[in-house]
Amino acid sequence: MSKRHSAKYKIDRRMGENIWGRPKSPINQRSYGPGQHGQRRKSKVSDFGLQLRAKQKLKGYYGNLTEKQFSRTYTEAARRKGNTSENLIALLESRLDAIVYRAKFVPTVFAARQFVNHGHVMVNGKRVNIASYRVKAGDVVQVRERSRNMALVLEALQLVERDIPDYIEVDPKAMSAKYIRTPELAEVPYPVKMEPNLVVEFYSS
Repeated sequence: MSKRHSAKYKIDRRMGENIWGRPKSPINQRSYGPGQHGQRRKSKVSDFGLQLRAKQKLKGYYGNLTEKQFSRTYTEAARRKGNTSENLIALLESRLDAIVYRAKFVPTVFAARQFVNHGHVMVNGKRVNIASYRVKAGDVVQVRERSRNMALVLEALQLVERDIPDYIEVDPKAMSAKYIRTPELAEVPYPVKMEPNLVVEFYSS
């Protein structure tokens, strides 16, 4: 697992948006960026700047993925048939840590990655500890029985700040989530607007 060098809420401030929709985000009180120059007047952003920002925001949303991980995902999306933007979102949403986060087994996507890496999750009855593992339609993701009473899990189940999307079917008693189908961009419950089309432009230019 790659080490995160910046705090997750610093990503919010750098983007100027509460990208996970969490009530504790500092952007709710301070709408300017971090650092001593954060309050300077914002200059006009170039097309490249908009594309870069869209990439950084999407990359940050999924747990601040490394550039290598993210570019590899984009390459796979571009290789597939169909709309590259939709393919990119579908691949990101099929990550095991994303499914664990969407199912509300943990409170944050960063916690989801750690939760998977520490071996608390099974896919179709087998333990999987790779956060980037690609879940397929019909697969069942389940929290291991001995991990179900962890404070992290119990806290996440009480969260009201986000809903479970229609493409994931959760059984709270069994602590399991079935990945029903690949979602389209419009179905993914992002708290802020994501622009994968600009990400495609970034890598295509």
